[in-house]
Amino acid sequence: MTTEQRTAEGFSYTLERTLETPVAAVWSAWTTAESYARWAHAAPGSVEMDVRPGGTWKATMVTPDGGRFPLTGSYSEVDENRRLVIGMDVPGKNEPAVMTVELAERGADRTRIVVAQTCDTAVERDLAEQGTTMLLGGLTAFLTTAD
Repeated sequence: MTTEQRTAEGFSYTLERTLETPVAAVWSAWTTAESYARWAHAAPGSVEMDVRPGGTWKATMVTPDGGRFPLTGSYSEVDENRRLVIGMDVPGKNEPAVMTVELAERGADRTRIVVAQTCDTAVERDLAEQGTTMLLGGLTAFLTTAD
């Protein structure tokens, strides 16, 4: 399910999925550098994560055509197995782009994940939403094949 809206602060989107895996496995995939690199289209060895409020992260993402671009950011909220608020540094902007990831148990082996972000323009929102849709696809495939 996808929702889009324009707010006073900008243009936002929310993506929601139900994954057939426990919350702890989803949390681990999102917060462990080795796992994240495997599903998030990151260059091997490029992911570093200090998952705590004020901690930083970095990764070099690889596009389908082989292009590479480095990303950096920080964590402003970390509530294990429930919520991550992730800032992503954006060249030329004073404030990071902020993505919120919320997890909720849906029975013993199912997790509802909701990812939301607000962007400055509709174009930025559309690009961010496309990237997040790819991330969720990669996460779903990873969790389906993970041991």
